[in-house]
Amino acid sequence: MAGSVTPTLHFGVVLFPGFQALDAFGPLDCINVLSWSENISLSLLASSLDPVTTEPSALPGAIGQRIMPTHTFGTAPPLDVLLIPGGLGTMGSSPILQDIISFIQRVYPQLKYLITVCTGSGLAAQAGVLDGKRATSNKKVLKTIISLGPQVHWVSQARWVTDGNIWTSSGVSAGIDATLAWIEKVFGKEKAQDIANEIEYCRHESASSDPFACLHGL
Repeated sequence: MAGSVTPTLHFGVVLFPGFQALDAFGPLDCINVLSWSENISLSLLASSLDPVTTEPSALPGAIGQRIMPTHTFGTAPPLDVLLIPGGLGTMGSSPILQDIISFIQRVYPQLKYLITVCTGSGLAAQAGVLDGKRATSNKKVLKTIISLGPQVHWVSQARWVTDGNIWTSSGVSAGIDATLAWIEKVFGKEKAQDIANEIEYCRHESASSDPFACLHGL
């Protein structure tokens, strides 16, 4: 209909201390560019409104960057898409990680799409939302991630995996390819390629292209 407005797609990103910068910012740059032509809202979600650092606590002396959340997990607005990055901060157990797992369990039934990057799939697995589904993760630590989700059908050789409304990617930069694949599914191939061209990124268009699986003996 002439003059109609495309509904806003509400996008949320989970943040936690020690998240991998590119896991979040690579997909986010694709979404930023997508918002030039589509109606997108963005919420940055954390356990509090304090700045969240990429600095991994397990590596003293490592540098990091800080990002300001817009909402806590308790005040998050209704979301259509949730992005869960990975990073060293996903390892182990902490009250913040338990908050994230509970948040995923709570919001997943209302989501249209879920995207995980790297070890972010381990958090989704612990939330139970990947049970019975095909998924992948960072190949360097895949055995550890598998132990977090024994009911998940883990794919050892994949740049990303799509199962229903869930996109899971391999490590770090693979999140860009998974996000572009999601954009292609929702907005069309031309849109996805236009965004890849805009950010001068050479897409991996084959989901099964995974040299890092071989590198780590998978």
